[in-house]
Amino acid sequence: MSRYSNKTQWGQFIPLVSVFFFWGFVAAGNDILIPVFKKAFDLTQMESMIIQFCFYVAYTVGSLIYIMVSYLIKQDLVNKIGYKNGLITGLLISALGTLLFYPAANSRSYFLMVSGLFIVGLGFSLQQIVCNPLAIVLGPVKTGSQRLTLAGGINNFGTTIGPLVVSFAIFGSMSSDNINASIESVKIPYLVLGLAFVLVAGILKFSDIPDIIENTPKGAPLGEIDTSRKNAFAYPQLVLGMIAIFVYVGVEVATVSNIPAYLETHLGFETKSIAPYVSLYWASLMIGRWTGGVDAFDVSGGTKKILRFLAPYFAFLVFLLSTHLSGHDLRPFYIYPAIILVLIFADILSKGNPARMLLIFSSLGILALILGMLTEGYVSLYAFVSVGLFCSTLWPCIFALAINGLGKHTNQGSGLLIMMIMGGGVLSVIQGKIADSVNIKFSFIVGIMCFAYLVFYALASSSILRKQGIDLDTAKSDENNHSQ
Repeated sequence: MSRYSNKTQWGQFIPLVSVFFFWGFVAAGNDILIPVFKKAFDLTQMESMIIQFCFYVAYTVGSLIYIMVSYLIKQDLVNKIGYKNGLITGLLISALGTLLFYPAANSRSYFLMVSGLFIVGLGFSLQQIVCNPLAIVLGPVKTGSQRLTLAGGINNFGTTIGPLVVSFAIFGSMSSDNINASIESVKIPYLVLGLAFVLVAGILKFSDIPDIIENTPKGAPLGEIDTSRKNAFAYPQLVLGMIAIFVYVGVEVATVSNIPAYLETHLGFETKSIAPYVSLYWASLMIGRWTGGVDAFDVSGGTKKILRFLAPYFAFLVFLLSTHLSGHDLRPFYIYPAIILVLIFADILSKGNPARMLLIFSSLGILALILGMLTEGYVSLYAFVSVGLFCSTLWPCIFALAINGLGKHTNQGSGLLIMMIMGGGVLSVIQGKIADSVNIKFSFIVGIMCFAYLVFYALASSSILRKQGIDLDTAKSDENNHSQ
């Protein structure tokens, strides 16, 4: 049984976050599959978004299965089988999904391809239900959301190299017009990925990751405020948070899923040249999450201030190195460190308060999308790519706000939040339909509407939690005093 300790449990945390890497690798790899499959199967922009729809709706289906099984056995499924076994089971399900890529690639079957991604997503659903609460509790109470941010940074290391690896596996030195060979070559990286799932499952079997986590003290990210409520739906911060997760994943995924089409139609890019820009979008999330994850380390306040400036640029160097090793020109990206400064100052202004951070970063996301829609060329491109920076810390902010105070209903609440990851697929299809009906540039209006709701949730959730006796500013102040 795991309970909060005064220090982060790195021996348990490190094997846990390896799973976060896989989520990112697959999700970002999908962004390369979209333009390839669009050409290979002669799809519209909306039809090509079925890749994202099947992958992200699998999270919803998986969460519904989890809820139904828990109801039938009259006990929370993860509590019954244990967190470790739940994580291992999720990895093995995802491994089964990768096996479909072999016959799918050989037969050039779009249906089998998306079916494989659906099964991978089912496994990821169970993994997410287990991993997010664990990342929060494996250390000090007040730095739970920062640990989740740090785990998200590992996730985005996967998203950064995913597009580059998948693009290299598909294209290599071949012309992007060689569609048949490209599709057949998809099977290799996904079969290797399946073997990695099995390997990590074996490692986790012998790790000391806990099987059960306790309810936590009042005011903690998993705090137990009112256990008299019958279920998680009785908490308004969770209900509104479910919508927030839906639109957050929606804007994050829909934006990057439509960037390849924007590059091709507005800037004349070849498909094989798109990967570095997709990678930079996902690297932007890594940059932001490494910055936000600094608070998870047990170091002095002065050291943390220095790391807040160093961490984002170190993450950017990881992107540059990965891009260089994949054979792409680095010169177009030298301007990006100036844009990263906006992220750093936004992080400082948020003062670690998840509601304030959600408000500031969502507002910047709106401004970035508006700038992208009103400008042309590389200014417009980097405005759209910078959305990754402003999405970077939103998941842990929303997750921490939504499950704050749920107590014994935390696992149920976590499952409901994971279910709403389907927004990535649903809103990608909606944006694709708008792109087909109007144009690709106007379709980014979808993201502006998503960020607008997140601004509302930032304001509403802090008010709701304050009424329940949770003051986010006081909690953060107590944490800072303890760390100095």
